[in-house]
Amino acid sequence: MYAIVEIAGQQFKVEKSKKVYVHRLKNEEGENVKFDNVLLVDNDSNVSVGTPFVSGAKVSAKVLKHLKDDKVIVFKKKRRKGYAVKNGHRQYLTQILIEDISL
Repeated sequence: MYAIVEIAGQQFKVEKSKKVYVHRLKNEEGENVKFDNVLLVDNDSNVSVGTPFVSGAKVSAKVLKHLKDDKVIVFKKKRRKGYAVKNGHRQYLTQILIEDISL
């Protein structure tokens, strides 16, 4: 059984007892979170597609920890002009554990 869920503005394919990295959530570590924006649920080849959301479907998860992603280097250069800029960025993430998918 899996579901397509909208979490923090992005869509994720989630399954029970799987860990997912999402954009930083405001919840504390160890808290339980429920997501109501379920777009699709596949329950043993019984597919329910929402318009836009599946009514009554919920995904419950537990916040495991907050962390930062690997550094992404942004390098800009214009040749023969003496222009070179190097910047870095680390995205803030939250690791969640999917506990249950209910219809």
